[in-house]
Amino acid sequence: MPAASAIKVMVVDDQTSMRAMIRRTLQDLGFKDIRDKAGPVEALAAIKSDRVHLIISDYNMPDMDGLQFLETVRADPVIGKTVFIMLTGSADREVVQKAAALGVNNYVVKPFAPAALKEKIERVFGELT
Repeated sequence: MPAASAIKVMVVDDQTSMRAMIRRTLQDLGFKDIRDKAGPVEALAAIKSDRVHLIISDYNMPDMDGLQFLETVRADPVIGKTVFIMLTGSADREVVQKAAALGVNNYVVKPFAPAALKEKIERVFGELT
């Protein structure tokens, strides 16, 4: 049973308001080490230099979408096993299936309730304390 406070998180979303909402939700759940970036390119550089346990990424972003980001993370020998939860504005089956094929750990459809995000995180890490 991991303590949420021990899990390092990277939130990646091109919308400032969404990053702030996710950060608040994670803080309410007991997470302390929360970083965020507006895009996957910056996030990759940050994660490679200071690893995290959990990546929460939007799907629809400019430059590199969430699937490309997931694929890049999974292909990296150092960060490839990092837990990856994707946020998507649509429950598009094709996107969900592609994400599953690429090894996403879970996904959350936006808008989401804090309890839904907690449940998706706990499905991967076990019950949070």
